[in-house]
Amino acid sequence: MPIDLPTLAQRFGRQPDRVPPRHLGTRFNQEGVFLPEPGNTVVCHVAEGSATQQALMDARLVFQGMADAAKLAFTPVASYHMTLFQGIIEGRREYPYWPRDMDSDTSIAAMTDDFTRRLGDFAGGPAFQVAVNGVAPTGLRLEGVTAADRQAMADWRDGFADLLGYRHPDHETYEFHITMAYLIDWIDADALPEWQATLHAVEADIVQRAPVLELRAPAFCSFADMNWFEELVVLTPR
Repeated sequence: MPIDLPTLAQRFGRQPDRVPPRHLGTRFNQEGVFLPEPGNTVVCHVAEGSATQQALMDARLVFQGMADAAKLAFTPVASYHMTLFQGIIEGRREYPYWPRDMDSDTSIAAMTDDFTRRLGDFAGGPAFQVAVNGVAPTGLRLEGVTAADRQAMADWRDGFADLLGYRHPDHETYEFHITMAYLIDWIDADALPEWQATLHAVEADIVQRAPVLELRAPAFCSFADMNWFEELVVLTPR
């Protein structure tokens, strides 16, 4: 569903006295350079060489051609993924973002080793398919193609939460997505109509070329920043 102009303005537009965008200064700087922010996560990478990847690369070029593209910190194509379950990350070391049974001062590397061990016995969940359900300046909103797919994704998330010992507050309402960029600065009001038209066209193009997104199997990954997510444990759907 294309994003409408009021929603675009509310989520991405400049407003009086609005604080800087989230993650500026911690995840990336004003020049769009990604900063160290180690952690781990469970993702489904976009399949290399797929029609999906090509459609997203083309969308990235469109966004980079916008007049105010400098207001976005673009993530590398090689990092494109859908997060299936949020892991832990430096700077957020308290429950429910951190397992209740692990000391909050445990190193990220030790946490990753512990999660890797736990996942050795994880049975996984059902296979699922995903489609685009909206496009924003920062990337794609996704959802399972059918009710069965959406339930399968919820089953995976419940399984990870039970195994790893924490559930984020948005566990039940998490919005699946593929991040293509982060907002460095708010978009000026006079630029929003062009953005809205561009997002509508990009969404239509992706849906036509990749009605079902080609994603790899879920994988537990470690990362140092948002440039690369190293697959440590690939989890085969049941």
